[in-house]
Amino acid sequence: MRGGERSVVGRRALAYAVVLCLAGAGLALWAATRSWSVELTLRPAPLPPVRDARSGASLLPWLPALALVTLAGGGAVLATRGRLRRALGVLLGALGLAVAAGGGYGLVADVGGVVSRQWPTLCLLGGLLAAAGGWWTAVRGGAWPAMGARYERPARTAPAAASGQGDPAGPSTPLAGRRTTEAWDALDRGEDPTAD
Repeated sequence: MRGGERSVVGRRALAYAVVLCLAGAGLALWAATRSWSVELTLRPAPLPPVRDARSGASLLPWLPALALVTLAGGGAVLATRGRLRRALGVLLGALGLAVAAGGGYGLVADVGGVVSRQWPTLCLLGGLLAAAGGWWTAVRGGAWPAMGARYERPARTAPAAASGQGDPAGPSTPLAGRRTTEAWDALDRGEDPTAD
């Protein structure tokens, strides 16, 4: 596989992993704010019963917080690279599993009242999706391209003096800084500093 094809495949895999993390965390966060149980308390006639709806966030206060952190981490995958991205993937995988565990708890726990199983199920599914995106990032993310990498300036391998051009002292001299300043000054005057 050539470099260009590998870059396209890497960008596509990066996009899939980010979408998995963001969609899973967003789904879990939304499901955690829905009513997981409704408890009716009867009162003497003619008073109507009191309806007490409890969301996943009120039953498990840490659940929306973990889902928010997972959501933010899914976006951070774009801004990282290499080992840092892989470490972030491990963290996202663990957070996704913790969110899924919260959804699983909502499915099996006796929380009282009439229990809705659809919201804990969606929370479980969202956590598993986020975990899958995180673990995929942990395993494969080190080779994926970084955000804006195609716009970075390539590193110099030899001083300009080796090719017979520029300052013989090399790019680390104050002259290189002066050239940059001169280019900015030319831009301020409305000139194109790259024109020959």
